[in-house]
Amino acid sequence: MKKMIKYVITDILRNKIVIAYTLFLLAISLSVFNLDDNPAKGLLSLLNLVLIIVPLVSIVFSTIYIYNSSEFIELLVSQPLKRKKIWTSLFFGLSGSLTLAVLTGVGIPIVLYSSNITGLVMIGMAALLTIIFVSIAMLAAVITRDKAKGIGVSILLWLYFSLLFDGLALFILFQFQDYPMEKAMIVMSGLNPIDLGRILILLKMDISALMGYSGAIFKDSFGSNLGFALALLIMVLWAVIPNWLSLRKFSRKDL
Repeated sequence: MKKMIKYVITDILRNKIVIAYTLFLLAISLSVFNLDDNPAKGLLSLLNLVLIIVPLVSIVFSTIYIYNSSEFIELLVSQPLKRKKIWTSLFFGLSGSLTLAVLTGVGIPIVLYSSNITGLVMIGMAALLTIIFVSIAMLAAVITRDKAKGIGVSILLWLYFSLLFDGLALFILFQFQDYPMEKAMIVMSGLNPIDLGRILILLKMDISALMGYSGAIFKDSFGSNLGFALALLIMVLWAVIPNWLSLRKFSRKDL
Protein backbone atom coordinates (compact mmCIF):
# COMPACT_ATOMS: atom_id res chain seq x y z
CA MET A 1 0.00 0.00 0.00
CA LYS A 2 2.84 2.40 0.85
CA LYS A 3 4.48 1.68 -2.51
CA MET A 4 1.24 2.47 -4.37
CA ILE A 5 0.75 5.72 -2.44
CA LYS A 6 4.36 6.72 -3.11
CA TYR A 7 3.97 5.93 -6.83
CA VAL A 8 0.74 7.96 -7.15
CA ILE A 9 2.21 10.95 -5.28
CA THR A 10 5.40 10.87 -7.35
CA ASP A 11 3.43 10.55 -10.58
CA ILE A 12 1.14 13.47 -9.74
CA LEU A 13 3.88 15.77 -8.46
CA ARG A 14 5.68 15.37 -11.79
CA ASN A 15 2.52 16.34 -13.64
CA LYS A 16 2.89 19.70 -15.42
CA ILE A 17 -0.63 20.74 -14.46
CA VAL A 18 0.08 20.24 -10.75
CA ILE A 19 3.37 22.11 -11.04
CA ALA A 20 1.62 24.99 -12.83
CA TYR A 21 -1.16 24.92 -10.21
CA THR A 22 1.38 25.19 -7.38
CA LEU A 23 3.26 28.05 -9.07
CA PHE A 24 -0.02 29.84 -9.80
CA LEU A 25 -1.12 29.65 -6.15
CA LEU A 26 2.34 30.76 -5.01
CA ALA A 27 2.45 33.72 -7.41
CA ILE A 28 -1.05 34.92 -6.51
CA SER A 29 -0.47 34.53 -2.77
CA LEU A 30 2.83 36.41 -2.80
CA SER A 31 1.34 39.15 -4.99
CA VAL A 32 -1.64 39.61 -2.69
CA PHE A 33 0.50 40.01 0.43
CA ASN A 34 2.96 42.36 -1.30
CA LEU A 35 0.23 44.66 -2.61
CA ASP A 36 -0.74 45.81 0.87
CA ASP A 37 1.07 46.14 4.18
CA ASN A 38 -1.97 44.84 6.07
CA PRO A 39 -1.82 41.00 6.27
CA ALA A 40 -5.54 40.82 7.14
CA LYS A 41 -6.44 42.33 3.76
CA GLY A 42 -4.17 39.80 2.10
CA LEU A 43 -5.98 36.94 3.83
CA LEU A 44 -9.33 38.34 2.71
CA SER A 45 -8.09 38.52 -0.85
CA LEU A 46 -6.94 34.89 -0.63
CA LEU A 47 -10.34 33.80 0.67
CA ASN A 48 -11.92 33.46 -2.78
CA LEU A 49 -8.84 31.65 -4.08
CA VAL A 50 -9.13 29.08 -1.28
CA LEU A 51 -12.91 28.70 -1.55
CA ILE A 52 -13.28 28.66 -5.35
CA ILE A 53 -10.07 27.73 -7.18
CA VAL A 54 -8.79 25.06 -4.78
CA PRO A 55 -12.03 22.98 -4.84
CA LEU A 56 -12.33 23.39 -8.63
CA VAL A 57 -8.82 22.15 -9.40
CA SER A 58 -9.09 19.36 -6.82
CA ILE A 59 -12.33 17.91 -8.14
CA VAL A 60 -11.60 18.26 -11.87
CA PHE A 61 -7.99 17.05 -11.73
CA SER A 62 -8.86 14.09 -9.49
CA THR A 63 -11.73 13.00 -11.73
CA ILE A 64 -9.59 13.16 -14.87
CA TYR A 65 -6.72 11.35 -13.14
CA ILE A 66 -8.96 8.46 -12.09
CA TYR A 67 -10.28 8.03 -15.63
CA ASN A 68 -6.82 8.29 -17.19
CA SER A 69 -5.54 5.68 -14.73
CA SER A 70 -8.28 3.16 -15.54
CA GLU A 71 -5.87 0.73 -17.24
CA PHE A 72 -3.43 1.00 -14.33
CA ILE A 73 -6.28 0.37 -11.88
CA GLU A 74 -7.44 -2.68 -13.85
CA LEU A 75 -3.87 -4.01 -13.81
CA LEU A 76 -3.71 -3.61 -10.03
CA VAL A 77 -7.09 -5.31 -9.59
CA SER A 78 -5.83 -8.30 -11.59
CA GLN A 79 -3.03 -8.71 -9.06
CA PRO A 80 -3.50 -10.37 -5.65
CA LEU A 81 -4.31 -7.03 -4.06
CA LYS A 82 -7.42 -6.06 -2.15
CA ARG A 83 -9.56 -3.47 -3.89
CA LYS A 84 -9.85 -1.58 -0.64
CA LYS A 85 -6.10 -1.06 -0.53
CA ILE A 86 -5.97 -0.01 -4.21
CA TRP A 87 -8.71 2.61 -3.86
CA THR A 88 -7.43 3.87 -0.52
CA SER A 89 -3.93 4.24 -1.99
CA LEU A 90 -5.31 6.29 -4.87
CA PHE A 91 -7.19 8.51 -2.44
CA PHE A 92 -4.19 9.12 -0.21
CA GLY A 93 -1.95 9.65 -3.23
CA LEU A 94 -4.28 12.19 -4.85
CA SER A 95 -5.18 14.05 -1.68
CA GLY A 96 -1.59 14.00 -0.41
CA SER A 97 -0.04 15.41 -3.60
CA LEU A 98 -2.72 18.09 -4.13
CA THR A 99 -2.58 19.05 -0.46
CA LEU A 100 1.19 19.40 -0.74
CA ALA A 101 0.68 21.69 -3.75
CA VAL A 102 -1.77 23.84 -1.77
CA LEU A 103 0.47 23.96 1.29
CA THR A 104 3.35 25.08 -0.90
CA GLY A 105 1.39 27.61 -2.96
CA VAL A 106 -0.77 29.09 -0.22
CA GLY A 107 0.69 27.87 3.06
CA ILE A 108 4.23 29.19 2.67
CA PRO A 109 3.18 32.82 1.88
CA ILE A 110 0.65 32.80 4.73
CA VAL A 111 3.27 31.55 7.20
CA LEU A 112 5.70 34.22 5.99
CA TYR A 113 3.29 37.15 6.08
CA SER A 114 0.45 36.21 8.46
CA SER A 115 1.41 33.38 10.80
CA ASN A 116 -1.46 33.97 13.25
CA ILE A 117 -4.45 31.80 14.15
CA THR A 118 -6.49 33.14 11.22
CA GLY A 119 -3.75 32.32 8.75
CA LEU A 120 -3.33 28.83 10.17
CA VAL A 121 -7.09 28.24 9.94
CA MET A 122 -7.05 29.32 6.30
CA ILE A 123 -4.19 26.91 5.56
CA GLY A 124 -6.12 24.14 7.31
CA MET A 125 -9.30 24.92 5.39
CA ALA A 126 -7.43 24.92 2.07
CA ALA A 127 -5.99 21.49 2.85
CA LEU A 128 -9.32 20.14 4.13
CA LEU A 129 -11.26 21.41 1.11
CA THR A 130 -8.68 19.75 -1.13
CA ILE A 131 -9.21 16.40 0.60
CA ILE A 132 -13.02 16.80 0.55
CA PHE A 133 -13.20 17.51 -3.18
CA VAL A 134 -10.77 14.71 -4.00
CA SER A 135 -13.14 12.43 -2.10
CA ILE A 136 -16.16 13.78 -3.99
CA ALA A 137 -14.30 13.45 -7.30
CA MET A 138 -13.50 9.80 -6.67
CA LEU A 139 -17.14 9.12 -5.89
CA ALA A 140 -18.23 10.83 -9.12
CA ALA A 141 -15.62 8.91 -11.13
CA VAL A 142 -16.55 5.49 -9.77
CA ILE A 143 -20.28 5.95 -10.35
CA THR A 144 -20.07 6.11 -14.14
CA ARG A 145 -17.72 4.60 -16.73
CA ASP A 146 -18.20 7.48 -19.18
CA LYS A 147 -15.36 9.98 -18.80
CA ALA A 148 -17.24 12.98 -20.20
CA LYS A 149 -20.22 12.27 -17.96
CA GLY A 150 -18.04 11.84 -14.90
CA ILE A 151 -16.19 15.12 -15.51
CA GLY A 152 -19.52 16.83 -16.16
CA VAL A 153 -20.91 15.55 -12.86
CA SER A 154 -17.80 16.81 -11.03
CA ILE A 155 -18.08 20.28 -12.57
CA LEU A 156 -21.81 20.44 -11.77
CA LEU A 157 -21.11 19.48 -8.16
CA TRP A 158 -18.51 22.25 -7.91
CA LEU A 159 -20.94 24.74 -9.45
CA TYR A 160 -23.60 23.72 -6.95
CA PHE A 161 -21.35 24.01 -3.91
CA SER A 162 -19.59 27.23 -4.96
CA LEU A 163 -22.34 29.20 -6.73
CA LEU A 164 -25.82 27.65 -6.77
CA PHE A 165 -26.08 26.73 -3.10
CA ASP A 166 -26.21 30.32 -1.83
CA GLY A 167 -28.92 31.21 -4.34
CA LEU A 168 -30.94 28.16 -3.32
CA ALA A 169 -30.53 29.03 0.37
CA LEU A 170 -31.73 32.60 -0.22
CA PHE A 171 -34.69 31.35 -2.28
CA ILE A 172 -35.79 29.03 0.53
CA LEU A 173 -35.26 31.81 3.07
CA PHE A 174 -37.47 34.24 1.16
CA GLN A 175 -40.15 31.61 0.53
CA PHE A 176 -40.40 30.78 4.23
CA GLN A 177 -39.53 34.18 5.69
CA ASP A 178 -42.62 34.12 7.96
CA TYR A 179 -41.29 31.04 9.75
CA PRO A 180 -38.30 30.65 12.10
CA MET A 181 -35.51 29.49 9.77
CA GLU A 182 -32.46 29.66 12.03
CA LYS A 183 -32.15 25.93 12.67
CA ALA A 184 -32.96 25.09 9.06
CA MET A 185 -30.23 27.44 7.83
CA ILE A 186 -27.71 25.82 10.15
CA VAL A 187 -28.63 22.41 8.73
CA MET A 188 -28.35 23.77 5.18
CA SER A 189 -24.90 25.19 5.93
CA GLY A 190 -23.80 21.70 6.86
CA LEU A 191 -24.75 20.53 3.37
CA ASN A 192 -22.04 22.67 1.75
CA PRO A 193 -18.35 22.22 2.69
CA ILE A 194 -17.36 25.46 0.90
CA ASP A 195 -19.88 27.43 2.94
CA LEU A 196 -18.61 25.78 6.11
CA GLY A 197 -15.03 26.63 5.18
CA ARG A 198 -15.98 30.26 4.66
CA ILE A 199 -17.76 30.37 8.01
CA LEU A 200 -14.81 28.81 9.84
CA ILE A 201 -12.34 31.32 8.39
CA LEU A 202 -14.56 34.33 8.99
CA LEU A 203 -15.37 33.22 12.52
CA LYS A 204 -11.66 33.57 13.27
CA MET A 205 -11.47 36.88 11.40
CA ASP A 206 -14.57 38.07 13.29
CA ILE A 207 -15.84 40.05 10.29
CA SER A 208 -19.60 39.81 10.68
CA ALA A 209 -20.36 41.84 7.54
CA LEU A 210 -18.77 39.19 5.34
CA MET A 211 -20.14 36.12 7.08
CA GLY A 212 -23.52 36.18 5.38
CA TYR A 213 -26.83 35.13 6.87
CA SER A 214 -25.89 31.50 7.55
CA GLY A 215 -22.57 32.49 9.12
CA ALA A 216 -24.22 35.07 11.37
CA ILE A 217 -26.78 32.49 12.53
CA PHE A 218 -23.99 29.98 13.09
CA LYS A 219 -22.12 32.42 15.33
CA ASP A 220 -25.19 33.64 17.22
CA SER A 221 -26.53 30.15 17.86
CA PHE A 222 -23.38 28.36 18.91
CA GLY A 223 -20.75 30.95 19.72
CA SER A 224 -17.34 31.01 18.11
CA ASN A 225 -15.76 27.99 19.81
CA LEU A 226 -18.69 25.58 19.62
CA GLY A 227 -19.61 26.70 16.12
CA PHE A 228 -16.03 26.20 14.98
CA ALA A 229 -15.83 22.72 16.49
CA LEU A 230 -19.16 21.62 15.03
CA ALA A 231 -18.39 22.97 11.55
CA LEU A 232 -14.96 21.32 11.61
CA LEU A 233 -16.53 17.98 12.56
CA ILE A 234 -19.04 18.25 9.70
CA MET A 235 -16.23 19.05 7.24
CA VAL A 236 -14.34 15.96 8.37
CA LEU A 237 -17.49 13.93 7.68
CA TRP A 238 -17.60 15.50 4.20
CA ALA A 239 -14.15 14.03 3.59
CA VAL A 240 -14.93 10.62 5.09
CA ILE A 241 -18.44 9.79 3.83
CA PRO A 242 -17.93 10.29 0.04
CA ASN A 243 -14.67 8.32 0.28
CA TRP A 244 -16.46 5.50 2.11
CA LEU A 245 -19.26 5.44 -0.48
CA SER A 246 -16.79 5.40 -3.37
CA LEU A 247 -14.83 2.60 -1.69
CA ARG A 248 -17.99 0.49 -1.36
CA LYS A 249 -18.91 1.17 -4.98
CA PHE A 250 -15.41 0.32 -6.25
CA SER A 251 -15.27 -2.90 -4.19
CA ARG A 252 -18.44 -4.15 -5.89
CA LYS A 253 -17.91 -2.67 -9.34
CA ASP A 254 -17.41 -4.94 -12.34
CA LEU A 255 -14.36 -3.56 -14.13
